[in-house]
Amino acid sequence: MSSDTQAVESRLRITEIFYSLQGESSFVGLPTVFIRLTGCPLRCGYCDTAYAFSGGEWMQISEIVRQIKQYKTTTVCVTGGEPLAQRCSGDLLKQLCDEGYQVSIETSGSIDISSVDSRVVKVMDIKTPGSGEESKNRYENIQHLTQKDEVKFVLCDREDYEWSKEVINKYKLSEKAQILFSPVHDGVVPADLADWIISDQLNVRFQFQLHKFLWDNEPGR
Repeated sequence: MSSDTQAVESRLRITEIFYSLQGESSFVGLPTVFIRLTGCPLRCGYCDTAYAFSGGEWMQISEIVRQIKQYKTTTVCVTGGEPLAQRCSGDLLKQLCDEGYQVSIETSGSIDISSVDSRVVKVMDIKTPGSGEESKNRYENIQHLTQKDEVKFVLCDREDYEWSKEVINKYKLSEKAQILFSPVHDGVVPADLADWIISDQLNVRFQFQLHKFLWDNEPGR
């Protein structure tokens, strides 16, 4: 392998690197460095990061690591777009773990997660019918989840809620990972979703997207 090829393989296209509070998952509220990779093969109807579909800046993994070291936190989230759409994202995840960071990745569930470093917490979506991308779910990924990983359902309406319950039962998800139910911002009334979960006694974690309430989803927040 030539040195030129090695240089290409050690870089990623980055939309932004920023420091904020984690807005969701079991890490909610923790000061976190976010590394947002550019590009996504999905087009969910509620997507709030369409600005990451294209553009970005090519960066060497070593430069990415240097940038995040300026922040006084050990928690790092690799997100997108869809971070696994870039071939070298696995190299970044491994490097971050080797550096001693507590690393999570936010992924759409449409791309194979089997090669993700076992030290990384995988926060994986299962796309509901309301997303418009239900057909892209890669259910084979479920076998690669562990109890430290998390499965997220973003719910647009009551139909999405009932559909998600069926998926949880079909794949015995409660035995495989933590489950997150998140209402679409300005969609499902959060109190209604909370009532449904309590009424059905579901073993799931209800979550808001904290950053949207604090900063109205400003890029880089």
